[in-house]
Amino acid sequence: MGVLEIKNYTKVYGEGKKACDNVNLTVEAGDIFGFIGHNGAGKSTTIKAVVGVLDFTEGEIFIDGHSVKSEPLECKKLTAYIPDNPDLYENLTGIQFLNFVADAFEVSEEQRRERIEKYATQLGIKDALANQISSYSHGMKQKVAIISALVHEPKLLVLDEPFVGLDPKASYELKNVMHELCAKGTAIFFSTHVLEVAEKLCNKIAIIKQGVIVETGNTEDIIGKKSLEEVFLEVEDENK
Repeated sequence: MGVLEIKNYTKVYGEGKKACDNVNLTVEAGDIFGFIGHNGAGKSTTIKAVVGVLDFTEGEIFIDGHSVKSEPLECKKLTAYIPDNPDLYENLTGIQFLNFVADAFEVSEEQRRERIEKYATQLGIKDALANQISSYSHGMKQKVAIISALVHEPKLLVLDEPFVGLDPKASYELKNVMHELCAKGTAIFFSTHVLEVAEKLCNKIAIIKQGVIVETGNTEDIIGKKSLEEVFLEVEDENK
C-alpha cells in the first residue's frame, strides 16, 4: 500500500465540466513523485483534494490507509502541504508562526528547536526569524512555509510549485531536504513547471492533460533516451 493512493478520483465543477477524470496514482514511501502538466490541466485541483481543501465528486483518496473523506483529521496529522502562494499570518514573527504550527501538531519543545534550527540554517533564514512576516519577501515566506511543513516530520509532503520564488541556493537546499526526507521514508508529491528539475529529482512522474493522466511510472522508463521536455511536448501535441 502506498503512502498516498488516489483511486478513480474525479472532480466535476458547475455545468458538468470535469477538472479531473478518473485519476489513479500511488506514491510510496521514499518516492519523489513529480506531477506535471500545463496550467489548467488539473494539478492544483488534485493536490487540493489530496490535502482536504477541496471536496471531490467520485473516487477515493487514502493517506497511509486513511480516507481523506471519512478520516480527514487522521490524514491531516500525517500530511504537510505547501501551496504555490503560502498565506502566512503576517502579524507574527517567523519563529512565532513556526511555534504556532508546532503547537498544532503537538511537537515537543526539544524536537521543534532542533528541526527549526536545522532547516532555518539550511535555507538561510535563521537570522530573520525574529522579524515580522509582513516584512518578508515572497522567497522568505516560502522558506518559512517549508520549515513549517517539516516541523512535524510528515509521512506525506505535498507541494504545489515549490521552487517558484526561491533563490538558486534555497532551491538547491530544498532538493537536498527532499532527498533527506525520502531516505527516512517520507513520500513527496509535488507539481512543477520546471521539467529539468522533475527529470533530475523525481524517481516517478505523472503527466496530466485536460484532467486525464496520460503518462505515469518510473521517470527513466517514461523518458527512455529522450528528455522529459521532449516527452512532455510529444504528449501535448497528441490529439490536439
